[in-house]
Amino acid sequence: MTHGRGKLIVISAPSGCGKTTITNALLRRNPEFIFSVSATTRTKRRNEVHGKHYFFLTEDEFRKAIDNNELVEWEEIYGDCYGTLKRVIDEALESGKVILFDIDVNGGLSIKKHYPDDTVLIFIKPPSLEDLKKRLRGRKTEGVEQLERRLQRVPMELEKGKLFDYSIVNDDLDKAIHEVNKIVHNEIHSVTN
Repeated sequence: MTHGRGKLIVISAPSGCGKTTITNALLRRNPEFIFSVSATTRTKRRNEVHGKHYFFLTEDEFRKAIDNNELVEWEEIYGDCYGTLKRVIDEALESGKVILFDIDVNGGLSIKKHYPDDTVLIFIKPPSLEDLKKRLRGRKTEGVEQLERRLQRVPMELEKGKLFDYSIVNDDLDKAIHEVNKIVHNEIHSVTN
């Protein structure tokens, strides 16, 4: 890795494990980091801003981005498409920025495949499956059917999480944030490889 090049930090987890909360805490603690805004075809939720939380694209726009090879990774999850724009990553790496990703496990592994020397994969695990079910039900952001679809993905996500560089159990949010922050700083400063 050449000095001055950026770092790609991927944080993945099953839904409800706190990856977005942890990512946001890291961004607050490290204002010099930038957040990788994913593209999606899903409907914008209340309080979400285009270009800040996601690039909200139509199905056609998303398909065009795929056809033009503008996405490093993309996946259809729960009927909506999510992906990472190549230009966002390339710009961050070239300008020496640390870029944080809050994406699913397959997306994380795909980024590592495209940028093996620049990517650090951190997987957030729930303390238990029961705890995860409780958290998801408590969120009340999706209906019963959506909740079941999210839970059906968990075994696959936990299995693929084993391929990540680091794995953190989020049984205490402050502790998990501290651990992830420490990993990120160790990785950023271990430029001598």
